[in-house]
Amino acid sequence: MEKISKYKPAVSRTILLILAGIVWECVGIMLLLFSYLWLSTVPHIERYIFSGVGVLLALLIHHFGFLKIVDQNLKRILQMKGKRCLFSFFPRKSYLLILIMISIGYTLRHSMFPKKYLAILYIGIGLALILSSIRYVRTFIREIKNNK
Repeated sequence: MEKISKYKPAVSRTILLILAGIVWECVGIMLLLFSYLWLSTVPHIERYIFSGVGVLLALLIHHFGFLKIVDQNLKRILQMKGKRCLFSFFPRKSYLLILIMISIGYTLRHSMFPKKYLAILYIGIGLALILSSIRYVRTFIREIKNNK
């Protein structure tokens, strides 16, 4: 077992903090790009309405959903001592949830569901992910300042 563990990519908790923030931010940007492409084909007034609804949804998802998840992850990461596996910025059970979410997203994108309505959901989740990633970045900066 020791031979295997020496190949495990181990990093400090500050690296885990910034990795979590980067992952959440990148996924959020990707979802927003999808919604931008879908809404670029609809009339301007609809684009503003669908975007506005998406932003409102994002604020709700961010406040009532993702902040709780971020706080749980931050608590878990900040309690870690020493170097941990590079992929431990999310708990193991979250990786299953991520696979399920990717599958649902893929299915929705390739379904007959109108993309302009799907854009609302993608804006909601994408922007909420970006807003929530800020907490990871703020905690990362605080950790860097405290370790100087």
